[in-house]
Amino acid sequence: MKRCLIDAGPLIALFDKDDNYHQPVINFMQTFKGHLYTSWPVLTEVLHMLDFNVQVQIDFLQWIRRDALQIVPLSKECISRIIDLSQKYSDVPMDFADATLIVISEVNNIKEIISIDSDFYIYRNIRNEFIRNIFNDPR
Repeated sequence: MKRCLIDAGPLIALFDKDDNYHQPVINFMQTFKGHLYTSWPVLTEVLHMLDFNVQVQIDFLQWIRRDALQIVPLSKECISRIIDLSQKYSDVPMDFADATLIVISEVNNIKEIISIDSDFYIYRNIRNEFIRNIFNDPR
């Protein structure tokens, strides 16, 4: 089964009915077949952006509890790589959550992501490969 990273943007859109990407993300997720992976910093970003409604935050957390996605832990050793990525992409700039997704892709050999950001067309992993954004390029 397909393994795919998911960024904060689509998760926010999935639970925020006023988000411009709400319906496109719902449509995409209805046809997606695979397992979703993300990081704690991504979840923190999502919960912060959903702070307009505590019930929406709880709905999101309950969705996670039902195994909708896997939260990949990062070790202290990953900090060096996150620093390297942050320095390399300081002109973009790369935020902490995005850096954790790149590290997860490297450690777990995950080559696809669901994101509404164009930044993932710039970032490359340690093998100098792009992570293919299947939300904007669903080949």
